[in-house]
Amino acid sequence: MSRLEDRREARDGLKALHPRQQVTAALDLGASKVACFIMKPDGVRKSDRTLQPAGVGYIQSRGVRGGAIVNTEDAAEAIAQAVERAETVAGVHVSGVTVATSGGQLASRRVTAKVSLGARQIGDNDCARAIGMAVAQARQPSRRPIHLLPIAWSVDAQKGVRDPRGMFGRQLGLELLVVSVSEAAFQTISYCVERAHLKFDGVVAAPFVSALSAIEDDEMDLGCICIDMGGGSTSVAVFSNGSLVHVDSLAVGGSHVTADIARGLSTSMAGAERIKTLHGSAIASANEDREMIEAPPRGDDPGAGPVVAPRSLLKGVIAPRVEETLELLRERLKASGAPIEPGAGIVLTGGASQLAGVRETAVRVFDRPVRLGRPRRVPHLADAASGPAFCTAAGVLHRAAFGPREAVSAARLAGGGRKPTPVSPDAGPVAKLSAWLRDNL
Repeated sequence: MSRLEDRREARDGLKALHPRQQVTAALDLGASKVACFIMKPDGVRKSDRTLQPAGVGYIQSRGVRGGAIVNTEDAAEAIAQAVERAETVAGVHVSGVTVATSGGQLASRRVTAKVSLGARQIGDNDCARAIGMAVAQARQPSRRPIHLLPIAWSVDAQKGVRDPRGMFGRQLGLELLVVSVSEAAFQTISYCVERAHLKFDGVVAAPFVSALSAIEDDEMDLGCICIDMGGGSTSVAVFSNGSLVHVDSLAVGGSHVTADIARGLSTSMAGAERIKTLHGSAIASANEDREMIEAPPRGDDPGAGPVVAPRSLLKGVIAPRVEETLELLRERLKASGAPIEPGAGIVLTGGASQLAGVRETAVRVFDRPVRLGRPRRVPHLADAASGPAFCTAAGVLHRAAFGPREAVSAARLAGGGRKPTPVSPDAGPVAKLSAWLRDNL
């Protein structure tokens, strides 16, 4: 019997011991770790918009490289272990999880749509018509939308409308942000979750939910850029006027810095990771030419001595990779045409952002104020799970509790398996549009 089958039996036993509760489970599927946060209904405090997770579990990632799943068996095993640890702490049984990822060729696209009203009051059906027209333009072959977020509505010549319902006008306009991943990556994630004997509740973009956890409301309104620096990828979410306006991702992250160190110092990956954590920096420091560091040699030769090198050599390996990653991200943002506010600051999240000197390097590359983000609406997290590396998992819970509301639910985007509903040929255009949205999204 496989280890996954053993865990399914253990999960069934836990289910029998504990009564079923309506819980929310967030899974951060990264290249360096897999983390699971579980939240019970009483963990949401709407008065001050804070959260209290009931259980947290995380393990070293397996089967994921560069933000993509490369071994489904290992990835499913890691998912099952992380969820099992969180379940044990929370004392509840999890039936399904929402997965956050920055891989799968994560990208976004802005589309617009306009519908005529006839000088009357705007209702839900008019908004649905505008959304349907925008979504029809956004469909791309071999890609799966995971977020459909209204950026702004307009009524006649009035722009920047947050909610047009109840207003009067002749024309309703909508600008919609469509965030998507490759269909193949979406199906692979779904397969791994189901192989871990869990229900797949959908995928969310890691930089988007990280921003929800780490960014203040004022920063979203005034303009902000959230850069999520993970182990296998670096992704970005841009906010303007309180709305998400752009998402992008690069398949370069902290593990690439570790690999550069391993090559440059002829040491193992584990040794390179340890050296990076203890001595690594992306900026110069005093006496680094005279300060020596030791790294374990590769292989298992007991007679081989440690690799000894000046700390300046380590900085000379780390700094170019960090600068190159941030510069490439800067050029991608320029080429995207995303509406970035002139005074927008930058918030860094993700485990790789904790490397010394990364914030200073980002200030120099982007010429903007930069700060390090942490899960700010989860006040009682343990110290081990309260750093920038856990913004993504906390952000999934925040999105589930407080929104923002999306044009189409995550369950529909995940393809809930609902069969098409027949529509009468004599049905009106609104009924036909509603049926199309229900069946196709």
